[in-house]
Amino acid sequence: LRAPAAFVAPLRPEAAAAASVSVVLPERLQRREAERQQGVERQRQKKEAQVVQEERSEFFVAAFSREREAVEALLAAGPLEEAAARLQGLQKLLTESVRFLAPYEVRQGQETGEPGGPPLCGFSGAENEELELGPAELLQRDVLLSQLRGCRVRLRGNANTVRVRDCRGCTVLCGPVSTSVMVDGCSDCVLVLACQQLRTHRTRGSRFYVQVTSRAVIEDCTDVSFAPYAWSYPGIERDFESSGLDRSRNNWNKVDDFDWLAADRPSPNWSLIPEQERISCWD
Repeated sequence: LRAPAAFVAPLRPEAAAAASVSVVLPERLQRREAERQQGVERQRQKKEAQVVQEERSEFFVAAFSREREAVEALLAAGPLEEAAARLQGLQKLLTESVRFLAPYEVRQGQETGEPGGPPLCGFSGAENEELELGPAELLQRDVLLSQLRGCRVRLRGNANTVRVRDCRGCTVLCGPVSTSVMVDGCSDCVLVLACQQLRTHRTRGSRFYVQVTSRAVIEDCTDVSFAPYAWSYPGIERDFESSGLDRSRNNWNKVDDFDWLAADRPSPNWSLIPEQERISCWD
C-alpha cells in the first residue's frame, strides 16, 4: 500500500516559510521582552536614585536651616566664638553635601553660610592700601578679605579660618590658620598661606605659596601655580604652635582639580612655580 500523498509530499515553499516564521517569531518576541524588562529596570533604578537624592536634599535644607538660625541668634546675642564654631559646622555640612545638591542649592548655601552681619575681622572694599592685623586681633578668629584691589595684606598671627573673596591684584601674607582657607573669585593675586585645608574656586592668574597638611583643591580655576610657604615674621613659631599645624607635613605640590578627571594626564589648570622664579623676600 502506498501512503497517502499528504504524508510524503514535501512542504510547499509557502508552508516552509510559515514554519520558519513560527520558529523565529517567539525568539524575536523573547528578545523584545528582555529589552523591555531591562528598560523597566533602568527606569526603576533611576526613579529610586532620584528619590534618594530628593530625600538627601530635603534633609540638608532642614538641617542647614536649623543651624543657620542658631548662628544668627548667636551673632545677635554677641558670643562670637561660639557663632564662629557653628558657622564652621555650616560650611562643613555644605562641603559634604555638594555632590547631591542642585547648583542653586549650593549657591544658596554658600550665600547663607556667610551671615549678613559684620565680619568677625578683616578688610573689604579697599584699593591700593597696606593692610595689617596682628596676633591679638587674629587669635582664633575668622577673617574675611573681600573686594580688595591692588592691596598688600599682612595677617601676622593665628587665625581660625580665612576667606579671600573677589580680590584683584593683591598680595596676601598670612600666618598659620588653624583650619581652612577659602579663596573664591580672585585674579592676579599672590597668596601666602599656611592651613589644614585650602579650597580655591573661580580663580585665575594667581600664585600660591602654601603650607597645607591636606591636598589643596581647585575648582573652576585656570593658570594657578604653587610653591612652598615662604613667609616669616617675629613670633611665627609661636603662632604655628597655637594653630596645631604639623610643620613636617606640607602637600604644597599635591593639588586636586575637580574639573580634571583624566588620571593619566596632569591638569592644565595648575602648575608648580619654578624654583628660580619663586619670591623669597616679602618685606
